[in-house]
Amino acid sequence: MRTPSTATLKAFELAARTGSFRLAAQKLSITPSAVSHRLKALEGYLGVQLFNRGARALTLTAAGSVYFRQIEELFRGLDAATRELIARFGRRSLRLRVAPFFASEFLLPRLERLHARHPEVDLRVETNSSPVSPLEDVDLAIVLGAGPWPQAEVVRLFGQSYVAACAPGLTAQYPIREVADLNGHALLVHTARRDSWERWAEAGAVEPPAARKRVLFDTMTELVRATEGGLGVGLIPVPLAIQRIRLGQLTRLFDHALPCTESYFLLHRAEDASRAKVSGFREWLLKELSTEVRELLKNETRASAEWEARSRARPTTTYSSAE
Repeated sequence: MRTPSTATLKAFELAARTGSFRLAAQKLSITPSAVSHRLKALEGYLGVQLFNRGARALTLTAAGSVYFRQIEELFRGLDAATRELIARFGRRSLRLRVAPFFASEFLLPRLERLHARHPEVDLRVETNSSPVSPLEDVDLAIVLGAGPWPQAEVVRLFGQSYVAACAPGLTAQYPIREVADLNGHALLVHTARRDSWERWAEAGAVEPPAARKRVLFDTMTELVRATEGGLGVGLIPVPLAIQRIRLGQLTRLFDHALPCTESYFLLHRAEDASRAKVSGFREWLLKELSTEVRELLKNETRASAEWEARSRARPTTTYSSAE
């Protein structure tokens, strides 16, 4: 009996892992109907039904579950063998997936220092924030989330919160001295956090602003740039964007902040911890954080100390959000 092709088995493994022909097709760069055709052919060849195909759900049969566990283990072994071969005999290349705002605010401005520290390592940076798995096809990932990531070694980098800020010249005509003054301005909103201004007001025990209009953005990078350009008032994540406040590119308007239940984490596979390119990047990143971002966090803590003292008796509203 001939073993099914690797392409067919990979289609099965992805469809079983994601529970979706569409997501499997995206990873394989083919159409969902092509994935469905491959899997029907596989079931016909094996003489075994692997999937229960419902109107809205795709689930594994008992036989499919057994086959998936075995195939998943085989692909994991192939991935490990490939990484080991490249690590031993290939040019040292580091594949890194980074949350987009972390990449623009922290990593990219420091890449020159990274190359100076590790000139022998090629770097491939991806900012795809929604893969099937954070570590799929990469060596390390920097993600904004809360976990868990059971098959990864996890290092928490720092948490974040959101503060109200605007361009320095925005308030020349309509000054902002209290929350009610926001009503004369446009509020900038992330599409993944449409109620963020209401939650920010709740966290500060103030009335929510009733802005003249709201402008939505689907990335934090666009929102911060629009705020810096004077389009309106935005909720800016700190500490990543606090450098813009320190340099006078943005003006923080109020003391209180909206806490986020998620943090930035560095992920890599446990078996890769001893590999020079992985351990070298991890060491470099933590050193950069210890010398700069942690100092910014100290400054942020001191700046907010009076507000925290006043707010300690009030319940704290936390907010979980995608980048």
